[in-house]
Amino acid sequence: MLDRRRFLMTGALLPLSNFATPAASYPERPIRIVMPYAPGGVQDTIIRSLAVPMEERLGQRLVIENKPGAAGNIGTIKVMRAEPDGYSLVLGATNNFVINQHFMKMPADPMTALVPIARAADVPLAQLTNPNVPARTLPEFIAYVKSNPGKVNFGSPSIGTVNHLMIERIKQERDLDITHVPYRGGAPAATSLLANDIQLLGVGLSSYLGHVREGKLVVLAVGTEKRFSLVPEVGTLIEAGFPGFTASNWWGLAAPVATPQSIVETLRGAVAEAQRNKAVIDRFEELGILIPNEPRRGCRRLQTLRRWSHHEQDDEQVFSGSARPRGAIGSRPREGAFIAMGSGVLGRGQDWLHGAVAQ
Repeated sequence: MLDRRRFLMTGALLPLSNFATPAASYPERPIRIVMPYAPGGVQDTIIRSLAVPMEERLGQRLVIENKPGAAGNIGTIKVMRAEPDGYSLVLGATNNFVINQHFMKMPADPMTALVPIARAADVPLAQLTNPNVPARTLPEFIAYVKSNPGKVNFGSPSIGTVNHLMIERIKQERDLDITHVPYRGGAPAATSLLANDIQLLGVGLSSYLGHVREGKLVVLAVGTEKRFSLVPEVGTLIEAGFPGFTASNWWGLAAPVATPQSIVETLRGAVAEAQRNKAVIDRFEELGILIPNEPRRGCRRLQTLRRWSHHEQDDEQVFSGSARPRGAIGSRPREGAFIAMGSGVLGRGQDWLHGAVAQ
C-alpha cells in the first residue's frame, strides 16, 4: 500500500517538475499590441519605432491592432478582458489608465485590471491652428476667439484626454466661448484642422511636423517649460501668459493584471533595451518625443495634472460645449470628470505608474 501511495504522489508531481510553465518559454508566438486610437497618431510612431529592437530581443513579431472609440476605452477594455498570458497588451495614454474611469462607465478600473509594464514615451503637447485663422501666436488666437464668440471650434483626440484638458484650462482661464469637438484619435482631428472644420488642436508635434513645415498648419504655442528645439521660434504656454503651465502626454504599455511577473519583466526588459537603441533615440529626438529616463518623472507629470484640477468646473460646464461633426464621437460623461478630481485619485495613478518605471 505504501508503494502504491508513493507512486500516486510521484505521478501527481510529474507535471510540475517535468514540464516547463508557459511563462518559462515565453514568448512562443507573435504578441498583439492594441492601440486604442485610430492609426496615424503619435502612438503609431512610438510603437513602430520601438517594435524592431523589441522583436529582436523577444524573438517574436509584434502585431499592431488599432481599436479606437470611447476615448480609447474600447481597445483598453479588450485587453483588460484578455487572457493574462502576455500575448495581448495595450499601449495607452495618460487618460486610458488614470482618467477615463472617473467620468465614463467602465467594467473595471484600468489601474486594478491592468499591470503596468513600462512608460514608453513622453510627448510634449503643442497648440496648432489652421493658417486661414488670423493668428500666429496663442494670445492672437485668444483675441480672435474673443471677437468671434461661439464661432470657433477646438478638437481633441477624445473627451478627457490630456489634450482636451489642456485647452479646457486655457478656455476657462480666459473665459473663451469656444466649442469642443472630440474625435477618435489625433489623426482624424488633424484632418479636420487641415480642412478648417476646427480651428485649434492640442497634440504632439511629431506626427504633424511635415504639415507645419509645409505651411499647412501653424504652431501657436508649445507645452514645454522652455522653448522646444523643433520650433524654437514658437513661444511656450508660460510665455503666452499662463504661469507654470506645461503640458505633455505619457504613453504606457500594460497587460492584464494576472499576467505572470516573469512575463512582465521580460517585456519590461525588451522596452528598456529598445529605448537604449541608437536608431530609436535618434528617431525620437528628430520628432521631439522624449524617452523616459527617470522613474519619478512620470509622477511629476501627474503632479502637473493635479495642479490643473484647481480649475474645477462641474461636468456640465466642462463638457456642455462638445459638438459632434463628422468623424467625432459624442459621449456625455457622468459625474466625476477628471478636471475636478481630488489629489487622492492622482496619488493612486502615481503609485500605479511608479510600479512600471521603478526598475
